[in-house]
Amino acid sequence: MAALTRIVSRSVVLRQTNIDTDQIIPARFLSTIERVGLGKYAFNDWRWQADGAPNPEFAFNQPHNAGRRILLAGRNFGCGSSREHAPWALTDLGLQAIVSSEIADIFRGNALKNGLLPIVLDEADVQELMRNPDDELTVDVAARELRTSSGKTYPFPLDGFSQTCLLEGVDQLGWLLGRTTDIEHYETEHAR
Repeated sequence: MAALTRIVSRSVVLRQTNIDTDQIIPARFLSTIERVGLGKYAFNDWRWQADGAPNPEFAFNQPHNAGRRILLAGRNFGCGSSREHAPWALTDLGLQAIVSSEIADIFRGNALKNGLLPIVLDEADVQELMRNPDDELTVDVAARELRTSSGKTYPFPLDGFSQTCLLEGVDQLGWLLGRTTDIEHYETEHAR
């Protein structure tokens, strides 16, 4: 997992509310434990038509959205079943941050463990950002801020441990393994 310190990107907008994990990645694609390659299945049933052709109406198929790394989503993003494949698919699609007024708790936890930053802002702020998807946004993980190109700042909540893991580019186990020397020292000092 790469360190996530700063994201500078325009945004992709999905105004739908209650986007569940089965819409993010349908259950039929969950037969792998590989994180790479799932991006082609992200939003599969919305992205592709019955004949396999891209749905030109879907946001991720529109050429002007190519390479954008921030998703602005409707309220209650990531609800439904717990599946780690959902953040895997989104990061493989190229996303680094999801901005919504409500993000499901289990999805949020899975996202943070996999280097995808879930940002919760007030609904009015999300709607304001959605009106200007071509504005360049800057997400500063260390400052816990999202900034617009016009200078407007939106602070967002992020617990200290998750922030540290994102900045260091590690998951929980990686964080612990990075402190092996300290753990061994403690165990030696406190041996009975």
